[in-house]
Amino acid sequence: MHIPDGYLSPATCATLYTGAAPFWYVALRRMKRKLNTQIVPLVSVFAAFSFIVMMFNLPLPGGTTGHAAAIGIAAIVLGPWAAILAISIALVIQAVFFGDGGITAIGANCFNMAIIGTLAAYACYRLVAGRAPLDSPRRVMAAALAGYLSINLSALAAAIELGLQPLLYRDTSGVPLYAPYPLRIAIPAVMIGHLTVAGLAEAVISAGVVGYLQRAEPSLLKLTAPGARSSGIDTKPAGWRATKPLWIALGVLMVLTPLGILAAGSAWGEWSADEFSNPESRRQIAAVSNNQATPVEAPTGMRRLASVWTAPMPRYAPPFLKSAAFGYVLSAFAGAGLVILAVVFAGWLLRSRAT
Repeated sequence: MHIPDGYLSPATCATLYTGAAPFWYVALRRMKRKLNTQIVPLVSVFAAFSFIVMMFNLPLPGGTTGHAAAIGIAAIVLGPWAAILAISIALVIQAVFFGDGGITAIGANCFNMAIIGTLAAYACYRLVAGRAPLDSPRRVMAAALAGYLSINLSALAAAIELGLQPLLYRDTSGVPLYAPYPLRIAIPAVMIGHLTVAGLAEAVISAGVVGYLQRAEPSLLKLTAPGARSSGIDTKPAGWRATKPLWIALGVLMVLTPLGILAAGSAWGEWSADEFSNPESRRQIAAVSNNQATPVEAPTGMRRLASVWTAPMPRYAPPFLKSAAFGYVLSAFAGAGLVILAVVFAGWLLRSRAT
């Protein structure tokens, strides 16, 4: 779902940046109002959690890979606006420092995952959970449905954006300029894996974390359950010390991130421009694209935009390290640290402007 540079036209990128901007603006204003609380630690840990979860690639049907994104649980604990910021920050760090998603496509990727995914998860969770008590199994079920819906709607949005490109943008000879596969190829290729594997992974993560919080820290579920029947539960947002178990779990996941590179293949629609000129890569691309003929070279617009930015640690592989596993772990710690610093800095900046 991380659309790279060159797959979307500049007009599409600009449109999606424009579409995301109002949501970012409202989210920042809502975040500004909560700076007198201790929400920054929560945003930090769930932004970092989303970043790390997205490093665990899963094998999908057909030979591609995908991943969960922790969108659902972020929306459930943080609420929609803080979750939009948390997921957006994770996506920006991925694009800028690790080349996971394009710089020109940050607006698109944030619109798909941070905005569509978050709002869908929040709406689904509130609707299904209703006024059930915080410790009700109904909330676990609601979390699972919210996670499953969020990642699949995010994936569908990305597939539609990619599939529209060859219909809208072609050169004078009719050759696609950007993403080469139309909707009839893009939607099934993206959605089959998300409906069957990635969506289930997201559902398990959302339900599992909610189930844990019901036992360990139910107050973290109160923000998005204003009408829940409960008593004696402290609703004060958790600070750094109170979120210690979440940070420990995050640390364990970072150490385990090399498991994320065991899955063979790459995500559909995230191929580099060079892969279109490689016969073996072209064969693999065609195989996961309904055996549709693959261009003998990357589309012109894709080649032009693909090199707009070179990440310092592309594909979570620091160039100064020979060990892929160690490089992946190092990238996990570096990325999580950068995400946390970005959240803390954003909180400080908003706080300074509020005074």
